[in-house]
Amino acid sequence: MTEDINAFAPEGRIRVEATSSGPLDGLTFVAKDLFDVAGHVTGGGNPDWASHNAIPSRHAWAVQTLLDAGACLTGKTITDEVSLGILGENAFYGTPLNSAAPDRVPGGSSSGTAAAVAGGLADTGLGSDTGGSIRVPASFCGLYGIRPTHGRLNLAGMMPQAPDSDTTGWFARDANTFERVSSVLLGETINSALPTRLVIAVDTFGFADPQTREALYPLVDKIAKLTGNVVEEVMAPQGISVWGRTQRTLQMAQAWQTFQGWIEKTNPRVSFNVARGLLMGSMVPEVDKQWAMLMKHEARARLEYLLPQGSVLVMPTTPFPAPPKNLPLPEQNQVREKILGLCAHGGLAGFPQVSIPGATVDGAPVGLSILAGADEDASLVALASELASALASE
Repeated sequence: MTEDINAFAPEGRIRVEATSSGPLDGLTFVAKDLFDVAGHVTGGGNPDWASHNAIPSRHAWAVQTLLDAGACLTGKTITDEVSLGILGENAFYGTPLNSAAPDRVPGGSSSGTAAAVAGGLADTGLGSDTGGSIRVPASFCGLYGIRPTHGRLNLAGMMPQAPDSDTTGWFARDANTFERVSSVLLGETINSALPTRLVIAVDTFGFADPQTREALYPLVDKIAKLTGNVVEEVMAPQGISVWGRTQRTLQMAQAWQTFQGWIEKTNPRVSFNVARGLLMGSMVPEVDKQWAMLMKHEARARLEYLLPQGSVLVMPTTPFPAPPKNLPLPEQNQVREKILGLCAHGGLAGFPQVSIPGATVDGAPVGLSILAGADEDASLVALASELASALASE
């Protein structure tokens, strides 16, 4: 079964026992192959990255934190090449299986971690999110997934891509495990205080495919009953695609800065999509960067206005369920652009977001997301747990 899922990176089938007893006793976890594990190569989804970097002598902060809380690491997982991907297809190591929709992609770049958790190979798993790499696989594989407030978690030992947007995230199949892991990594108790104001981002639902909208509305209604006051607002007055362009501009320019030294020194093997993205990042004009920084400021200001304390915003995590594997490149580009439109706010504003499972389109999962203001991560986890309890009691 492990081979069928294809979740693990080369040399990734390792086991590291918990360092002590704690709140995660008995749980297993996997880590995306961007996280350092002492004594094991950090491969980054590319064979030349793996061969040109030293083997780490200590665990990444997130890995160590889970080990210290009683969880056991059972492997390192495939990532899209140097984390530059959103569909979960790696030209060197293949595509991890989406157990919830086997003929479709798992989403990326935290593809292997999502596949391992969805396929029952681990209870939870670490990934990263720059432009959607936790949120998209969570939606496509039917998992709980969180992109925490940017800057809240220690990223020591996690391979960077675009530092102004990078953050650690995690998945779980069930709300209870998700809450336990979230409490440990966020460093706070998940209390029962729920948001009291729900903002429905109507433009994001309009941006999603009609079948996705209809599938998610019942979950929105359930959340509305839990929060009380409901308002409808436009999240991105400038346009969702404009926010997507903004994030793409800034993310690719930073990614080029991150990988420029490696590219120029080693001339590594990279897939066409990665090479094209890095080339585009190397050529972003300064005037475009300045425009994008202004737009980023506007996006953050807009979400600060929409999300005062005690508020939560609801939107589709992705505009559609997972697309089929092996789409032609022109179709992949169209799919990526639409996905980025609904994910751009994460990198632009840095606010926390949780993707919740519970809806399907043609049998394939699609997630509903809840967002809150900076550092209100725990309130989102609490709401996700309360919604799971409400659904279970029906």
